[in-house]
Amino acid sequence: MSAPRQPELATLRTELRNERTRGMDHMSVAELLQVMNDEDRGVADAVRAALPQIAEAVSQIARALRRGGRLVYLGAGTSGRIGLLDAVECPPTFGTPPDQVVALLAGGAGAFGIAAEGAEDDPADAERAVDGLAISPSDVVVGLAASGRTPYVIAGLDRAAERGAVTVSVACNRAALTSAHADIAIEVDTGPEVLTGSTRLKAGTAQKLVCNMLSTAAMVQLGKTFENLMIDMRPTNEKLFDRARRIVAEAAGVDVEVAGAALERAGNRCKVATVMVLLGVEAAEAERRLAEAAGSVAAAVDPSGGGRAPA
Repeated sequence: MSAPRQPELATLRTELRNERTRGMDHMSVAELLQVMNDEDRGVADAVRAALPQIAEAVSQIARALRRGGRLVYLGAGTSGRIGLLDAVECPPTFGTPPDQVVALLAGGAGAFGIAAEGAEDDPADAERAVDGLAISPSDVVVGLAASGRTPYVIAGLDRAAERGAVTVSVACNRAALTSAHADIAIEVDTGPEVLTGSTRLKAGTAQKLVCNMLSTAAMVQLGKTFENLMIDMRPTNEKLFDRARRIVAEAAGVDVEVAGAALERAGNRCKVATVMVLLGVEAAEAERRLAEAAGSVAAAVDPSGGGRAPA
């Protein structure tokens, strides 16, 4: 497959020189940090402008996950690493299976630690990766490309669409080429970088913010939180066991000792322990209530409507 026709790299805003930093090599450290901070402050505003498209993507992701599908990030270089970073944090944060949120990185997993810059120009690699993951209509594939023109991402989105998946593009330029290859186009216009063309900076920050929103907001829709607590997190070390006890204590309004005892009886499952304490029941009954409430603690403890089950 030949690479899609692309806009001239030099015309992209992410590649333009930033007039505020032309003299950065003569700035004091304090001056340089000030201008970097000033530039970074605009990233959140750029993301805000794309909230309607992000919300649309969240709805599709939540629907897919609820039906047994997957959220799949796809990217090269910094963009791909950001997707992989978000994916690997979902199991400990939300108690998701390791294969529910995954990432495809140009050049393979080894490219996370050692840059494989040429891999982004290989459309066939993306097609093989999508096929190898058996992408299906149950999945949502999110292509991340700061430039909005990466051949690996475009080919991956196209192959995912051929296989019936919902596709989402995240780019940091307007009228991005990737946008035309996705069902939902998220364009975050971060503008020229402090260091010309170094999209690990503002563009990387913007993509991380978008990924944070996509996964977190989707998990909230699935009942993976109670209020603003990580009620489905997995305690796997002493720090996380301590956090789990504090989460249950906060959620149920009891002291840490009571929460810890409930957690032990619940097999270290925060959701189950919380329902046990709030309703005064044991683990089996708490599990039954949660199953009837589609996993929502709020709905399990107040099925009359004070808490709603995920739609």
